Amino acid sequence: MPNKKTHFGYSEVDETEKASKVASVFHSVASNYDLMNDLMSFGMHHIWKKFLVNTSNVKKNARILDIAGGTADLSILLAKKIGVQSSDFNGQMIHSDINLSMLNIGRDKLIDQGIFIPSILCDAESLPFPDNYFDCVTIGFGIRNMTDKKRALKEIYRVLSPGGKILILEFSKVWKPLQFFYDQFSFKLLPKLGKLFAKDESSYQYLVESIRMHPDQESLKTMMEAESFLKVEYLNLSSGVVAIHMGYKF
Repeated sequence: MPNKKTHFGYSEVDETEKASKVASVFHSVASNYDLMNDLMSFGMHHIWKKFLVNTSNVKKNARILDIAGGTADLSILLAKKIGVQSSDFNGQMIHSDINLSMLNIGRDKLIDQGIFIPSILCDAESLPFPDNYFDCVTIGFGIRNMTDKKRALKEIYRVLSPGGKILILEFSKVWKPLQFFYDQFSFKLLPKLGKLFAKDESSYQYLVESIRMHPDQESLKTMMEAESFLKVEYLNLSSGVVAIHMGYKF
């Protein structure tokens, strides 16, 4: 039987090949990832991440898993919110990523901030954690790069405790009147910025294409509901350039 196909940006590849291709992209962009995020979003990604953390409603001493945590922006914000640095901390904060280059940069940044938490190399589609464990699982700009999003959502549902919450921050479908201008910026300028500042045009071409291939707001909401999440809703930020999806396990 032929191998099952999936998308890698606008290209079609075997499912078995996608993870290694995505890994190659992120190994390439890791050293310039924070700089390029600032340039590509005009610094807005910091505001989006703070908004997610502020709407998470996580309490002190919560147990949180940050999937695709990369350079650890979300992990740092969440760790501070649940009191990791306090002497009486009794929760858990885990920074994780499937890509070692990204994970190492995030780990170093956490240490520089005086935040000492585990940085774990793991695949969201096969999480090495027990059932019903975490109060909250977050994914910041990572789900669109996963080969099997449904499997990842199923795994997240498994490790969430009853009453636990998933929060996904991801690029989404922009407000239609802005689509033309957004496309011009994305396809004509962003890869050139990658070439100029990161010496890597092709990786940023893929990242732009991966955003367009990612399910829109309603499609991702439906996908989450199909994997048993309840009270699923989303909130558009910056006219739908990104969206926060949230859901619960009861």
